[in-house]
Amino acid sequence: MNNILNEIKNAKSIGISGHVRPDGDCTGSCMALYFYLKQNLSEDVIIDIYLEPIPEEFRIWEETNLIKQLYNKNISYDLFISLDNGSLNRLGFSKEYFLNAARTIDIDHHISNDKFADLNHVIVNASSTCEVLFDLFEEDKIDNKTAEALYLGIVHDTGVFKHSNTTEKTMNIAGKLIARGIPFSKIIDETFFLKTYVQNQILGRCLLESFLILNGKCIISAVSQKTLDFYYAAASDLDGIIDQLRVTDGVEVAVLIHETGFHQYKVSMRANGSVDVRKIAENFGGGGHIKAAGCTMNGTLHDVINNLTLYIEHQLTGRS
Repeated sequence: MNNILNEIKNAKSIGISGHVRPDGDCTGSCMALYFYLKQNLSEDVIIDIYLEPIPEEFRIWEETNLIKQLYNKNISYDLFISLDNGSLNRLGFSKEYFLNAARTIDIDHHISNDKFADLNHVIVNASSTCEVLFDLFEEDKIDNKTAEALYLGIVHDTGVFKHSNTTEKTMNIAGKLIARGIPFSKIIDETFFLKTYVQNQILGRCLLESFLILNGKCIISAVSQKTLDFYYAAASDLDGIIDQLRVTDGVEVAVLIHETGFHQYKVSMRANGSVDVRKIAENFGGGGHIKAAGCTMNGTLHDVINNLTLYIEHQLTGRS
């Protein structure tokens, strides 16, 4: 923590970013760090956030309108901080800012983290990057906006405290954040459970078109770009579908595949049993956690399913 504080204290300009396709923990950690630094550093320090477009439900604070989404080659930073991101390439367009910064910090909780910064603070047994940040922050300097952002990230990466990464410490931190008077029920309802009509239509279609393999232990659903276009939907409208697939009775592995380009697919996986989906994802250049991981795969949809199935079957049968 002292090393991180020294880096921040010596910086006159700070850039913040997270991984591509930002989720709740990515958005929450970036906003939490922004709020905390804004509150506790001199007004002269420049602090910018760079992220791909965040889901509309995460725009809880007006400051999300300050998030920048373009690279400017004329801008460089004394310090650039990567949050909730396991590798340099997953920074997306903000990778160039990271590479050009005088100093860099990586704060994360993914076991697959490459430790790609000058200073790496990776706590793999934390539920979320927001939990890691809570431990880094001085508790009495956490204001309500920072507390809301931290709670958002913890809620989303724990699946509202039901995933196996939820610990006693996680619940204690959540309790401390709730004690500050944040609208915790509203954050859960409006950012996790609330769905648009279009999102519910796509969820229904994914469930209807899903199929079971490997003696009912694996469920797979795939979404084409044509389907997304039909519903005038974005990739972010698929959030939550993988978790609904996962709770199918008898299923140990759930897989959601969606088309992102010609012969290119984003794969999300969740596990209930002993399967380590992170290892499966790493075979295809991805990563994540033991129970939740993802990757990008190329080829036809049948190629993707067949290649995934081989590794899933090996894990289910005890072969590595």
